[in-house]
Amino acid sequence: IRYTLLDAHSPTILRFKPFLAFRNTMALCRENSVANSHCEPIGNGVKVNLYAGYPDLYLQLSHKGTFTHAPDWYRNIEYMEDQEQGYDYQEDLLVPGYFDVPIRKGQSVYFSAGTLPLAPRQMGVLFAKETEMRTPRTSFTNCLKNAAYQFYNKHADGQRYIIAGYPWFTYRARDLFISLPGLTLAAKDQGLFTAIMETGEKALRNHMAKRPLDCAITDMNDPDVPLWAVWALQQYATHVGLEAYGNRFGNLVQDLVDYIRNQRHDNLVLRENGLLYAEGSLKPISWMNAFWNGAPVVPRSGYLVEFNALWYNALCFAAELAEARGDQTLQAKMTEMATQTGQSFIATFLNEHGYLFDHVNDSPQDWSVRPNQIFAASLPYSPLDRLQCKRLLDFITKELLTPKGLRSLSPKSLGYTPLYEGNEEQRIRSSNMGAAWPWLIGPYLEAYLKVYQTSGLAFAQRIIYGFEEELSDRGIGTISELFDGDPPYKGRGGVSFAMNVAELLRIHRLVKNKLNLLQES
Repeated sequence: IRYTLLDAHSPTILRFKPFLAFRNTMALCRENSVANSHCEPIGNGVKVNLYAGYPDLYLQLSHKGTFTHAPDWYRNIEYMEDQEQGYDYQEDLLVPGYFDVPIRKGQSVYFSAGTLPLAPRQMGVLFAKETEMRTPRTSFTNCLKNAAYQFYNKHADGQRYIIAGYPWFTYRARDLFISLPGLTLAAKDQGLFTAIMETGEKALRNHMAKRPLDCAITDMNDPDVPLWAVWALQQYATHVGLEAYGNRFGNLVQDLVDYIRNQRHDNLVLRENGLLYAEGSLKPISWMNAFWNGAPVVPRSGYLVEFNALWYNALCFAAELAEARGDQTLQAKMTEMATQTGQSFIATFLNEHGYLFDHVNDSPQDWSVRPNQIFAASLPYSPLDRLQCKRLLDFITKELLTPKGLRSLSPKSLGYTPLYEGNEEQRIRSSNMGAAWPWLIGPYLEAYLKVYQTSGLAFAQRIIYGFEEELSDRGIGTISELFDGDPPYKGRGGVSFAMNVAELLRIHRLVKNKLNLLQES
C-alpha cells in the first residue's frame, strides 16, 4: 500500500496499527491467552506469528520508523453483512503494537504485509512494476478488465485456472468454461485463453477417459460441463477462425460431442428423439445449484432447456467444423442429428404462450418462467426461428429483466423470493427463486441484438453501462455475485463473480464491434 502526503501544515507522522486474526476466512477470532504477540525485528519492520502452524507474517515499511510493542485486544469488531445474514458477526483482533514513521509533504511511504520479507528499498520499484501490469481503473471497461485479471491463477506446476469468485469460491468447471471467453478474448488476451484451456482440455480428456483429473478443477462431472466447453471453444473459433482453432485444439469439439452421443456420461442420456435427458432430483446439475436440507432448491430433471439448446448448438458447430475439414460424411451425420434435435426441441419446450418450459419430465409440466430459456435464442445456432426468438425475448423482457440481470424466477411464478436476505435458508432459496444474476445479461443482449440488430445497440449500451454504479459498491471495480430481484436491486453474495465480469466484458465487446462496423459502413 502506498501512502502519499499531499499537504501538511506541520511535521507529520504516520501511525500504523495492524489488526491481526490468523484464522480461516469463514471463522472468527476471540480474545485468548494462546496468541503469541511476540514481534521479531526485521528490516524496517517486524515478523509475527500468532499461532503455531501458520506461516510467519512480515510487516514492513519502505522508510525507517519505530515499532512500539504494545499488544492489546480490540474487542467486538462488528461485521454488518454477517449480522444481516444471521451469522455470528463480532470478532476480537490482536494489535501487537504500532509503527510510527515520519513523512514529508510530497513523500510516499510504502507498507507491505506478506508471508515473505521484502527489501525495503525495493518496495517502490515493486509497487510501480505491479501497477504497470494492471489495467488502470479509469473507465468502466478498464475496471472490468482489471477485475478479470484478478480471477486468473497459475499454480506451481504451470497449470492455469479461473477462480469462480471472491471471497469463498473454488475452480469450478462450469464457471471456468462460461467465464473463459469473456475474461480472455474480450479482454484481448488470446494467449491466456489457450493457456487456461490447456488445463481445461487436460481435465476434460481425463474425465472422458475416466482417469484422475490431475488438476484442481472441481465439479467436472456436472452434465452440462462438456456442453459449455464446446461453447467456449466455439467463441475461440469465432475469434481466430476455424483453421486456427483446428491447428490449436484439433478434434476436441468432436470428441466432446462423441462423448455425449455415445452415452459415456453417467448422467447425460441421449434419447431417441435427439434430446438430452439428465437426472437432477437429488443433486443440482446446472448453474442453478442452490442446495438446502439435502435437496436441490429447484430440482431440475428430465429435458433441461439450456442443456438441449447447447446440444443443438454443439451439433451445428460440429457440422461446421466437419465442413471446414472437408469431411462430408461427418458433416451430414452432425446435420442430421441437429435437425432431429431442433424439431424435438420445438415440440418439447415451446408452449402456446410463446416462452419455453424450463425443464420437461414425465410428470406434469412446470409452467414457471425462468431465464434458462434465453440460451435457445442467444447461442450462435438456435432451434428457434426469428419470430419465435422475438416472442421469447419479449416474454423474458417483461417477466425477468432487471437493471442488474435476469431474475431466476418470474414475479408471477409460484414461490417468487426476490430478496436475498434473512437466514441462510432464505438466502439460498432466493438465489434460485427470484434473485437477479448479472451474467445472464450477456446472452440476453446477444439474443436482443440478433432479433433487433443495429436498432438494439442503444438499448444494449444503456443496460451495460447501468452496471457502472456497482463498481463503487461492495467489491470496488467489480460486480457482485447476484442482486435482489426487486428494487433497489442491492448487490448480494460474493463481492466479485467471474461469470458476471466475463459476460459483461464479452457483450460489451460485441456491442462495440457492431458499433464500429456500423460507423465504417
